[in-house]
Order: sequence, then structure tokens, then C-alpha cells
Amino acid sequence: MPLYILACRVLQTIMEPYLRAADTLATFMEYGFHRTPQLMTPALQEELDKVAEPSVFIIGYGLCGNGLAGLKARQHTLIVPRADDCISLLLGSYERYIQEFSEEPGTYYLTKGWLESGSHPLKEYRELLEKYDQETADWILDEQYRNYKRIVFVASSEEERESYRHKAKEAADFCVERWGFRYEERVGTNEFVDKLMTVAREFTESNDDFLVIPPGGEIKQEMYWR
Repeated sequence: MPLYILACRVLQTIMEPYLRAADTLATFMEYGFHRTPQLMTPALQEELDKVAEPSVFIIGYGLCGNGLAGLKARQHTLIVPRADDCISLLLGSYERYIQEFSEEPGTYYLTKGWLESGSHPLKEYRELLEKYDQETADWILDEQYRNYKRIVFVASSEEERESYRHKAKEAADFCVERWGFRYEERVGTNEFVDKLMTVAREFTESNDDFLVIPPGGEIKQEMYWR
């Protein structure tokens, strides 16, 4: 069957070499859906429904705040990373994500996509100040982030880390000064994405790393439970 890629733009840089090699069609969606996960499913469903011929779709998203829950395969087969969000994909594996989580559960992650879309505490604070007085904005922000202890910038390569470090540091410095967060950086690997782009389409049933949604199926939150 024809193969399509439907993915978040945060993965575009990592996926593009595979696409050039395989001459595969791909659609990369805007970053902002992770801020409004309730809009993600209808937007992705619209893209899926544009293709009438039964096809295999590789979905380059994690569950993303339940943003994928309810996505229907229709006549297609969907291959979906079994990950809560894109951090596992960028780090290279779910196991590495769990290792980071065990070291510090209260971690806020920054990525290239989130920095470009303006989704981080500093930008959110500026937006709150436009809507509320300072006391209210301070309370909302402090309540939202009071359980975090660390902020980590995850880059897909050394080049990306160097290019986006200044943006990451600007957001992180705000968190360090306001809440005493620790700032750290990580460079991920392409291991998870490599599997997604090279061998995932061969799977006929779900496994630890990927969900296989057959024609007529639907993505559900409990499919991600381990």
C-alpha cells in the first residue's frame, strides 16, 4: 500500500533524510497543536481523510495530552509511536525518557519546536500579563509550575543545540531566577525515529514501541498504558 508520513514539524529535520531516500510523501503539521490538544485530532483526521486509497500512515506524534485519542484509521493502517509525547522520540527511546523521569519527575522540557511556537513559561507569563494584573498572572504561573524542579533543553543534534541554546537559555534563566530550577541540556539520538521510518511499517500488531491501528480502528488512551 502507499506510504504517507503525517507528523509534527518538530520531527521534520530528523525525518527528512529518510524521506529523500525513499521518495515518500509527508505532511508536517504546525507546532502549536501540543498547546491545544483538543484541536489535534480533528486536524489530523482531516489530513487522513484527504487520502481515499487505503494506505499506511506513519504518525509522527506521541499521545500529546490525549491529542491523538479518537483519531480514526478509516480505510488506512496507522503506525504510531507508543510514547506520551515527542520527548521520547527526540531522546531516542522510551527507556531513556523513563530514565530522565526517574532522575527528576518534575522536569519541564524545551525543544526546538516549543521554542519556535512560543510554548514555555516565559512566553506564557508575558501572555498572562496581557490578560490579567500582575498579582493574578503571578499566581496562575506559580500554581502551574510549582511542582517542577528542572528545565531541560532537548536537541536532536549538536548543531541544533548550538543554534537554539540562546532561546533555551532565555526561557530557562527566567525559570531559574523565579523558581530555582536546574537548567540542563540533552542531545538525543535518531534511534526511535530510525525505527519508525525503516521497520515500523513491517509490524502487523502493536509492540512496546509502536501501535498498529488497523483499518476501522481508533487510537485510544489506554493503548499507551504499560
